[in-house]
Amino acid sequence: MEHLAAFLRRLPPSCGPVQLIAVDGHAGSGKSTFAARLAEALGGAPVLHLDDIASHTELFAWTERLREQVTDPLSQGRTAHYTPYDWRARRFGEPRALPAAPAVLVEGVGAGRRALRGLLARLLWMDVPAKTAWTRGRARDGAEQREFWDGWVEAEREHFAKDPSRPYAHLLVRQVPQGYEVLPGPAAEHPVITHGDGPPPMW
Repeated sequence: MEHLAAFLRRLPPSCGPVQLIAVDGHAGSGKSTFAARLAEALGGAPVLHLDDIASHTELFAWTERLREQVTDPLSQGRTAHYTPYDWRARRFGEPRALPAAPAVLVEGVGAGRRALRGLLARLLWMDVPAKTAWTRGRARDGAEQREFWDGWVEAEREHFAKDPSRPYAHLLVRQVPQGYEVLPGPAAEHPVITHGDGPPPMW
């Protein structure tokens, strides 16, 4: 993780003065856990969870809200303020600050969408098969979320059919017993291989 963080720190800003780094993948693929570890390795980089931007009625139709509340302010070097969605209360809450730090992570299904890719320093894809990820997600969320998951799976399939992220990923992230393996993605410019906490990668 430290090797990956060191590489990312060397990238130029992509959204105004900010390096915007996306972690995408199927629901249940481990994006949140990986993003938290990467943020820590980056010295406490802020993380925006797209679950806070989406809603029951707009599972994927949140591009304009993300632009207005997050990417526009960050591109101008200003602290962003977004209204996180409460999935139980079914309403948006009070504004939450997201500072224009040197690196900001955006994690969630659709983080590598077409409308956002031009603002990204790098797109990372959690390389877990869809059915495996969805099985994990269903087990995590329990029976009370079964109906939501049924609708979500169809919505996710439809989204990625129209606006896939994986073909544009610079890096593929896979879980291994030692941690994570990071491999070149379809959009990689240079070979990248890391194995858990093993030797430094060749960037």
